[in-house]
Amino acid sequence: MKILVVDDEMRIARAIKQGLEQDGYAVDLAFDGEDGYNAARADDYDVIILDVMMPEMNGYEVTQKLRSDGCKTPIIMLTAKDQGRDIVKGLDSGADDYLAKPFSFDVLTARIRALLRRPQEAIANILEVDDLLLDSVNRTVSRTKQPLSLSAKEFAILEYLMRNKNRIVSKQSIMTHVWDFDSTILPNNVEVFINYLRAKIDRPFLPSPALIHTVRGFGYIIKDPR
Repeated sequence: MKILVVDDEMRIARAIKQGLEQDGYAVDLAFDGEDGYNAARADDYDVIILDVMMPEMNGYEVTQKLRSDGCKTPIIMLTAKDQGRDIVKGLDSGADDYLAKPFSFDVLTARIRALLRRPQEAIANILEVDDLLLDSVNRTVSRTKQPLSLSAKEFAILEYLMRNKNRIVSKQSIMTHVWDFDSTILPNNVEVFINYLRAKIDRPFLPSPALIHTVRGFGYIIKDPR
């Protein structure tokens, strides 16, 4: 999952980024409304966390512009205010949820998971490809019911592949969705992590069918052999 955090309070934005990255999310930051709007338009995010009071454009304006552009990405608004009229204004502008500062980080992550479970944009918590299971909430992976130990990046890449099972995903799309904008990452790094994944989820289970396949010139695909 990839998240955009837009907040002019840099300390808060970086603290949110650090916490979310520890939970396995890729996170980009923007520090004013205009940059946040441009980032949201330029990339594909699963959730946007948006402060209300910011320079250039406030959170209400950013939300309204994104919705008028047809952006359906779930938006959580953050504010120092907790008055009913501000909550109403935020939700009416197109936001999906609202948190008043200060807030519990556990509550924020629970709100993110709740948004991702909404039926309209149904995003499953349990992913399955043949006998490979991934639980995105508890962050566990198993094959033939045997638990597998993955690094955070291995887990993120596998989750992205499984959410796109039976579809080819390019190295560029993996780089864009799994690493944040400021990361120094090359296509060869993707190849390295794919090899790590194969060594953990395919090779130990031979002669069971391999699940991760290379499509030369295009990228990778995880196939359900059934």
